[in-house]
Formats: sequence, C-alpha cells, structure tokens
Amino acid sequence: MKIRARISLTFLITVAANLVLFSLVIYFISEYFRQRDFYNRLVDKAKTTASLLIEENEINSALLQLIERKNLTSLPEEHIIIYNQQNKIMYASANTSSEMADRNNLLTRIRERKQLYLRRNRREIVGIAYTYQNQEYIIIASAYDEYGLIEMAHLRKILGFGLAFSLALVGLSGWIFAGRFLRPISNVIRQVDQIKVSNLNQRVDAGDNSDEIAQLAHTFNSMLDRVQEAFEVQRNFVANASHELRTPLTIITGQIEVTLIKQRTVEEHEAKWKSVLEVIKRLNLLANNLLELAQVSLDDATMKFNEVSLDDAIYQATRMLTTRRPDYHVIFSFEKETEAMQSSLTVQGSLSLLISAFVNLMENGCKFSANNRVEVIMGANEQWVTIQFKDEGIGIDEADIKHIYEPFFRAENAKRIHGYGIGLPLTYRIIQLHRGQINVSSRINEGTNFLLKFPKKL
Repeated sequence: MKIRARISLTFLITVAANLVLFSLVIYFISEYFRQRDFYNRLVDKAKTTASLLIEENEINSALLQLIERKNLTSLPEEHIIIYNQQNKIMYASANTSSEMADRNNLLTRIRERKQLYLRRNRREIVGIAYTYQNQEYIIIASAYDEYGLIEMAHLRKILGFGLAFSLALVGLSGWIFAGRFLRPISNVIRQVDQIKVSNLNQRVDAGDNSDEIAQLAHTFNSMLDRVQEAFEVQRNFVANASHELRTPLTIITGQIEVTLIKQRTVEEHEAKWKSVLEVIKRLNLLANNLLELAQVSLDDATMKFNEVSLDDAIYQATRMLTTRRPDYHVIFSFEKETEAMQSSLTVQGSLSLLISAFVNLMENGCKFSANNRVEVIMGANEQWVTIQFKDEGIGIDEADIKHIYEPFFRAENAKRIHGYGIGLPLTYRIIQLHRGQINVSSRINEGTNFLLKFPKKL
C-alpha cells in the first residue's frame, strides 16, 4: 500500500472512530434523558392518580376511570394499578391485567426499594410505594413513549446519515490533502531518479521552505555532493594509479629489451639488473601503499582496537625509518611536563596502522628537507594526546594544502622529488579511523608542521 493510501486510510479510520464514539455518546445521552423524562411523567401521573383516589373522598374508582378516559393528557397505552397493604387491587385503569404486578414478585421488590423502574418490551414501567395516614400503597404505572421513541428513531437516522456523509467527505478530503502534502516527496523522488552517472552535478530543488521535505531535499543534495566527490576521487585515483603503475612497468620492459638487444658483459648486466631491481622495489612500495590505502578505506566497524602507547609507536616508527634510510634523522622530545605522564599517552587504536602513519609523516619531513631531519614533539592534556611533526623543508603552497589528502596529488614544488602522493591520504584516513584530527601549517621554503590529536577515549 502506498503512503498516500495509508495516510488517507489511517486518517479515515481515526476520524471514523471519533465520529462513531461521538454519535454513540450523543445517542445514549439522549436516550438516557428520554427515559428519565418519561419516568418522571409516569411518576407524576401515578402520584396524581393515587392522590385523587386515596386522599379525595368524593372520587371513587369508577369516577376516576371516567376522568382518565376523558383526560387528553393521558400517555399512550397508559395503564395504572393501585394496591393496598394486602396487595389487593384498589384501582386499575381499563383493560389492565394483574399479571404485570404478580410477575417476579414485583410488589415485594417495590416495597423494599420504595421506587422501581422497569422496561418490558417497548413499555416503560414505574413502581412507587405511596404512604398516606400510615397506610402504604403500591402504585404501578406503565405506558408506551411513542413520541420519544419516534424522536430517537429520527435521531438514529440523522446520526447514521450524518456519519456516512461525514466519512465520505473526510475520506475524499484526506485523499486530496495527503496527495498535496506528499507531492513534494514525489517531486524529490522524480528528481533523484533522473540523476545518473552522466549528470551527478544535478541537484534536488529544495525550494524556499524549512519543513521536513526541504530538509530531506537538502539531505539528498548533501549525499549527492559526497557521492560526486567520491566518484571524482575514484576516477582520479584509477587514472593516476594506472599511470603510476604503467610507468615502472614500461621502464622494466624497456630495460630488459635493451639488455637483450646485444651481448653484454657481466658488469653491464649487473648494472642493468640493479636498475630494474630499483624500479621493482618502487613498484612494490607503490603496490603496498595502494593496498594499505584500500584497506583503511573500508568500513571500520570490523576493526579491532587495543590500547596503544603512542610514544612506543613513535619509537618503532623511527627505528623502522632509520633502518631503511640511515641518512634520515628524527629528533624526539616532549612538551613541558608530558614526559612524566607516560600513562596519559595511551589511546585505543591499531599499532600497525599508527606506525604506518607516523613513518609516512617522518619520511615526508626528512625527504623534503635539505638536512633530512624531522622533529617529533609529543604532548598531552585532559582530553587529547598531541604529536607534532616539524621540518625545515620546501613547504606547501596555501592553495595546495586542501588537496594534499587526495590520492596521487603532488604539489608543483614537490614533483622533482620522487614520490607517489599516497602517503598523506593514507595517513589522513588512519587518523580518521582513530577519531583523531590532523592540522597542517606550512610556509614555502621555511618548513611544514603537522599536528595530530588523538582522543584519550574513543
């Protein structure tokens, strides 16, 4: 069932339940007052009849029956019976049967309760204990509320037709208004459905409203921005990765072909194979970086984090870098009193990923500095553990800083230095996985400072 039909049906059922309840309340309240008014009329008529018969000596049963037959105010099918203390009939209106009084010990119940109301079939019955001069009499009056019941029948018809008409009107109105309210959602669905790979720059019209539909449109637009950005990054990544992989493979192929053109000495073969080996090492490094970048780009929900001491991770990263490049130098220090707070340098994370990120930052600092040196400074406060990587290298242009975390991006002043542009995107993603922050400040030919912040509790 579509949302429009569901909303309309729910609205109709809700209104129908309220209207039915309201109609029932109106009907039963009206029926209650009808019965009360008719019973009061019966009581008054019964007391008046008893007063005339018992208290007035000039009036006897025959005269009272004659008066009642001539009385224009008599109720429809009115019957009145008066009993004395011995349960003998003192007075009975015309055509009145005594069975009504004998059934179910009615007289005994009236004497116990003093006043009793009954309904038998369509007749209303009232029984009264009437006392005069220490004598207790029982009066039973019954009648048929013809006019009241006709009015109740009219009320039932009015409520029934009114309920049917109201529900039809409510159902039609609900269907129209549900369609009107859902039209913006239908427009959003239609616009989103028209967005393909070829027109990812198209956006949903959010309008000038600030309601939930406009928020939904803005949410779709934000999602499309991220999708387009991810698509562009992926497309650039594939293009650059293809280029970076093709270049070393072309070099290797060329070197082997040149070697096989003619006979060469052992020394010439050794030089060629050393050159090929160097290119293969670079290709292997590039493949490893690509695999690491792909790994950390996956959903981090399945990653298992443990307690990691960041100073120990820095030490292992330093040892790994200097073993591979003995000409690189890492200067390690603490901020102020941080050295005495070793326990505060522990965070939840992955030791191998953090080491990989630290090695990348250290290697970049040394590689782009003339003195091949990077300074690492650790600090801590109540919420964060901070690590700074400072160098005195070529720096990064301000316009390039926003692109340094894009795979394969290389600044203009860094293209003469060998690299692939994967280290910083990999580092950035690792910091994100650890719910950390990374900030960079740099000046051309003066150096670069990377500031990492890790939360003490994830």
